[in-house]
Amino acid sequence: MSAKHIGVPRRLANAARLADRCRVIALWRHVLAIVLLPVTVTILVPIWLARRFSVLVAFPDSFFDSMGVAVGLALITLGVSLFVDCLRRFAREGQGTLAPWDPPRALVVSGPYRYVRNPMITGVVAVVLGEAFFLRSLPHFAWALFFGGFNFAYIPFVEEPALRRRFGDVYERYCQNVPRFVPLEAPWKG
Repeated sequence: MSAKHIGVPRRLANAARLADRCRVIALWRHVLAIVLLPVTVTILVPIWLARRFSVLVAFPDSFFDSMGVAVGLALITLGVSLFVDCLRRFAREGQGTLAPWDPPRALVVSGPYRYVRNPMITGVVAVVLGEAFFLRSLPHFAWALFFGGFNFAYIPFVEEPALRRRFGDVYERYCQNVPRFVPLEAPWKG
């Protein structure tokens, strides 16, 4: 066997180790982005609010309280499902994370993105609003309104101009066909 053939398996092994390292780094990029952003918004701030305003999880004692809990659980379930789907698409199709400092390298326009341009934020707002309904807590409702309002301003004034610069005409065409916040009834087929 020639020396040339002996080096091939070694190069393949090195390439496999490099690919494994890249996957581990990508995983940590996602973990960091998730912990810093949605975990803070949906877990840490709501816990702080509950402690600060003495909000307790209480068994519903009326029909309307029961409905609030049911609506809250439904919103949380919907929001988490939507968020996870979007996160997977950012990783697989977009090759990036949800974080503004490590955005997807490719424009993601499949799945829920065919109905609305910002389904990930919709999912996070649904979770925060669901927590407010579940806890029947005015401070948590205020937090949901603040967070939703902040994104209502941030997305068109900061995020979308950056996406237009990065993706150009492709993003512009997407914006012309898919609404920012209110979903389409039928998916965009672009």
